[in-house]
Amino acid sequence: MLKRVFTAPDPGRLRLRFAARAVLGIGLAVVVCGLAGHSLTGAVTGGLAALLALFTVTDATVRGQAVTTALLPAAGLPVLAAATLLHDHPVARDLAFLAVVGLGVYARRWGPRGHSLGVFAFMTYFVAQFLHAGTAQLPELCASVLLSVLTAAAVRFGLWCYERRLPPAVAPAPPGGTGLARVTTRQAVQATAGAGFALVVGQLVSGQRWYWAVGATWWVFVNTTSRGETLVRGFRRVLGTVIGVGLALVVAVPAHGDGPLTALVVAVSVFGIFYTAAVSYTWMMLWVTVLAAMLYGLLGVLTPGLLALRLVETGVGALGAVLAVAFVLPVTTHSVTDDWIRRALRCVHACTAEAAARLAGAADADPAPRVAELEQLLARVRLSVAPLVHPLNPVLGRKRRARRVLALLDDCAREIRGLVAVAADPEASHDARLAAACWRVETAVEALTDGRDIAVRTSPAGTGPALAHLHGLERALAELAAPLRTPSGSPLTGS
Repeated sequence: MLKRVFTAPDPGRLRLRFAARAVLGIGLAVVVCGLAGHSLTGAVTGGLAALLALFTVTDATVRGQAVTTALLPAAGLPVLAAATLLHDHPVARDLAFLAVVGLGVYARRWGPRGHSLGVFAFMTYFVAQFLHAGTAQLPELCASVLLSVLTAAAVRFGLWCYERRLPPAVAPAPPGGTGLARVTTRQAVQATAGAGFALVVGQLVSGQRWYWAVGATWWVFVNTTSRGETLVRGFRRVLGTVIGVGLALVVAVPAHGDGPLTALVVAVSVFGIFYTAAVSYTWMMLWVTVLAAMLYGLLGVLTPGLLALRLVETGVGALGAVLAVAFVLPVTTHSVTDDWIRRALRCVHACTAEAAARLAGAADADPAPRVAELEQLLARVRLSVAPLVHPLNPVLGRKRRARRVLALLDDCAREIRGLVAVAADPEASHDARLAAACWRVETAVEALTDGRDIAVRTSPAGTGPALAHLHGLERALAELAAPLRTPSGSPLTGS
C-alpha cells in the first residue's frame, strides 16, 4: 500500500495540482462563509460542498465540468431542505434517505454528470444528519452551499484551470442494457437494499451516529460494478478506517479542537484525500477518517469512544454492501471483466487501424484519442480484475491467469503507444507489409472477442519501427488466447 502511493507515477503532476487546487478552493470557500457571518455548522457545510464540487465533477471537457458544477445546487438544495424538514420525523427521514440513495445510484446511467449530481445529492442529505441540522438552520446552510460552490468554481475554472491545456479526457460509456439488465439499475436496487440494512443495524448500534453506516454502504458502491469489486472496496474502506482511527487517536484527540492545529491537519487531510484517491482507496479513507475526526473535534464531541463507534458503523455499512451484492441481483466479476476486456481489445484494433491509416498518408486519421480511450478501458479492466489478483484471493490459478492477462494487455498498450508515436512522425514512411500486419491484428482481436480459435502467425520483426510494434502487438494478442480461455474453450472465463 505504501509503495502504491509513494511510487505511483504522476504524469504532468496532475494529481499534485488536483490536490493543491482542492486545498486552495476549499480553504477559500470556508473563508468566504466565515466572512459572510456563517456559523461553524455553515462553514462545515460549505467546505463539504466545495470539496464535492472539486472532487466529483469529472466530465470530459471543461465546458461540461462547468455545466455540471452549476447544476450541483439544483440537485443538492432540495435534498438538503427535505433532510432538515424531516429531521424530527424519523420514519419519513429514513425512507427519504433510502430514496436518495437509490436515485443517486440510478443517476449513474447518465454518465459522469449523473454520477456527480447523485453524489452531491446524497452528501447534502448526509451532512444534514452529520450536523443534526433542523429547519432553523436551512437558510444559512443553503447560502453556504451556494457561496462555496461559486467559490470552488471560481478557483477551478478561473484561477487555476489547468485542464484547459490538456486534451479532453475520454470516459468509457457505461455498460448498456434495459431494465434490470442495465448494471446501474441493478446497482440502484442493491445500494438501496444495502443502505436499508445499514440504516436499521446502524441505528441499533447508535441512535445518534447511524448515518455513518449508510454513508459507508454508499461509498462502497461508488466506482464499482461487480460483486468482486464491491467486496474489495468494502475491505479497503474498513482497512483505511482502522488506520485512520489509529492516526486520529494520535493527532485529533490531543488537538481538542485547537483552531490553528485543526486548520493545518484539515488542510493536510484534504490534500491527502485528493492526492491518493486515484491510486489507493485505503489511503483515501485514512485521510477521510482523520478529516472527520478533526471536524468532530471542532464541534466539541470528539472522544476515543466516538472513533471506535465510527469504526463499528463503517463495518456495518461495508457488511450491508457485501450482503446486497451477494444476494440482491448480483453482477458477477466474470461478466463485468469479460465486457471490459472485449471493449479494450476492440479499442486495440481501432488504434491499430487509425495508426496504419495515418502511416498510409490519411491526413484525417488520428489515433491519439483512441489511445486515450484505451488507457481508460485498461484502467477499468484493472479495477474489475482487482478481486482476482487481491492477496486474499485463495484461488491461485485464477489469480495467475488474471495477472497474465493484465501483463499482456499492458504489452498491447505499450506497443500501441509506440506505433502511434511512429505514426505521428512526419518522416515515417509507409511499408506495404503494414496492411498485412494490421489485418493479422484484426483477425486476432476478432478471434479473442467472438470465441473462435486464434491462429495468428506472427512474422519476424520488420526493419521499420512501425512493423516492429505491430509484430510485438501480434505476439501479445496470440499469447492472450491461453489465459482468456478455460479448457472448455469459452472466451474470457475466469478473467
